[in-house]
Amino acid sequence: MAGNFMENRVYYGEYTLKHWIELILNKNIILPDYQRHFVWSDEKVKTLIQTFSNKQFIPPVTIGAFKIDGKNDNLILDGQQRLTSILLAYLGLYPNKDKYSKPLESYVSENDDEDDDEDPCICEWTFRELTKKGSNRDDLIKKINNAEYKSLDFNLDDEFFEKNFLGFSYLVPDISDDAKIQQKYYSSVFRNINIQGQTLLPQESRASLYFLDKELTNFFTPDFCQKITVKNFGNKAKFDFVRYLSLLSHYFKSQNKNIVARSYKSKMEQYYEQYIYCVVNDEESKLFGKFSEIFPNKEYSSRFELLKQTINNLKIPNEYSSIIDLDVYFFGLIYQIIFNKNEIPIIDNTKIKFKDGDSIKYIEIDEFKTKIDEKINIFKKGAHKKSPSNLQHLRKRMEQSIKLYEKIIDNENA
Repeated sequence: MAGNFMENRVYYGEYTLKHWIELILNKNIILPDYQRHFVWSDEKVKTLIQTFSNKQFIPPVTIGAFKIDGKNDNLILDGQQRLTSILLAYLGLYPNKDKYSKPLESYVSENDDEDDDEDPCICEWTFRELTKKGSNRDDLIKKINNAEYKSLDFNLDDEFFEKNFLGFSYLVPDISDDAKIQQKYYSSVFRNINIQGQTLLPQESRASLYFLDKELTNFFTPDFCQKITVKNFGNKAKFDFVRYLSLLSHYFKSQNKNIVARSYKSKMEQYYEQYIYCVVNDEESKLFGKFSEIFPNKEYSSRFELLKQTINNLKIPNEYSSIIDLDVYFFGLIYQIIFNKNEIPIIDNTKIKFKDGDSIKYIEIDEFKTKIDEKINIFKKGAHKKSPSNLQHLRKRMEQSIKLYEKIIDNENA
């Protein structure tokens, strides 16, 4: 019966490090698509090896049995850093960060600031780069490009990998060809791992949730949003579409701006992930409503296409200096098109036609954007500039943006 987890199984045990290496190289265990980063330094790899040598406790890894497109895979859900480190120690290698380092694409900061503790670059490398070269140490070493890896001498012999063990939990859900059962089961698994495990980047944590329903990846990260950025402190941060979807879903359901994100002031990322869970599982949420009631049959593409076209037709900028600008430009636009299913009728690429009572009126696109910029400047002269993440300020920007766009929608379609 759907939703009944009684047939799910969890097995516990341990394998030698040598066996884990064989499982990786033979691709008996693989990384999910969303895991793209190896973040441990070579010093941390050495610390792990020393911990094994000292016979100290090392947390077990978690492997999950997935049925994807009719194929059974064993995915590494938790333990990528440990297993990768064991493989690198076995090979005596470490990826060259000059080769694999890439700028970290972060989401726009809620507070228009820069995280001084966050490394602006990240090593976009996983052990997939090794397993596609071969399935044993000799083959791999022959095919290694010295520019891609540096040598690390751990002074280990084969006995080390044969005498040391790493524990595991192996999750086997009831996957009797019912994708929804598997999806709900792993939804709770990911939630527990994300809460209890090492903090992930928002991109990684969210991507693990999108993985539960790949059909919705473009819903959370549509292509047209990728070019929209905020540039401050010399860095560019990505437009966070999930932020707008979650906040506006909450407002759409409640019709009360004052309760949007209430009690989530210091845990907004948790709020956004809660929205993603709600969408992926299509369950009724007290905060966000039910996804299928807003988008029956997961049909959102036509509204997204209209949003994309409207952004282009209004010549809305792609780059901003503050999240304040971004909010005033986009909250109302997204709300009217995506949630209220309204259109903004644009004439000759220069004017917006709208109905004011019984009268038909027109406003130049540039004049409308000037009104938006005037509202932004008012916010920036006040307390919003100092603390844009303040929920009262955020709600005010959302409210004013919705009112601005409300005046120019096609009332006949409303």
